[in-house]
Amino acid sequence: MVHIKWQHYPSVALLPVAKAWLVIQSNFGLASNTIEAYGRALEDYLQLSARLEFPPVSATREHISTYVRDLTSRQSPLGANVRAFDSGVGLSNATMQQRLTAVRLFYDYLIEEGLRGDNPVGRGRYTPGKNFGITRQRGMLPRYRRLPWIPTDEQWLVILQAARKESPRNRLMLALSYDAALRREELCSLATNDLDPAYRLITVRAETTKNRCARVIPYSAPTAELYASYLH
Repeated sequence: MVHIKWQHYPSVALLPVAKAWLVIQSNFGLASNTIEAYGRALEDYLQLSARLEFPPVSATREHISTYVRDLTSRQSPLGANVRAFDSGVGLSNATMQQRLTAVRLFYDYLIEEGLRGDNPVGRGRYTPGKNFGITRQRGMLPRYRRLPWIPTDEQWLVILQAARKESPRNRLMLALSYDAALRREELCSLATNDLDPAYRLITVRAETTKNRCARVIPYSAPTAELYASYLH
């Protein structure tokens, strides 16, 4: 069971049904990052309900639309410190979707407990259509995905030149993440026994992956040299 840091979610801790819902998610064995994301999302929503003085348990669709408007109009919490190449202001679409999902699941729980009869968040629905059988009704918040940023050759050179000044550990982490396309958690969770220098293979353990599936990935000869330098 994940230890919940209630000091990070004071509004959730003060509302019994919200606290019970988050405890249940933890008891179900969800990943710690998922519990933290749910806690942050529900805390954010409950803080807004406190500012606007509406009871979250009996919130209406109008209240949820106010929350959506707040999500889409607020400034990025990083402000001027944002350094992403394509960054702007405001929360990302993925963050807003994540927060709405947590709020929707919270209201699903209230329905199951008999505390209300409907879910004010709603969700996208499939309805009969005229063409190929079904069309999709759009959810409350449009979903879109941006294409990944791919650096140019000149930008790669700038990155590599900056990496030259880093420690062997940081250079190795950059090389491993590039060779094996590792996610941040997968990279930071690597142990020395996850690497096989004889065959230049990385074993990514299931508990560190997003889909809970282990995999074995090769890495390059230059990365093997960096690894040897790091161990030395």
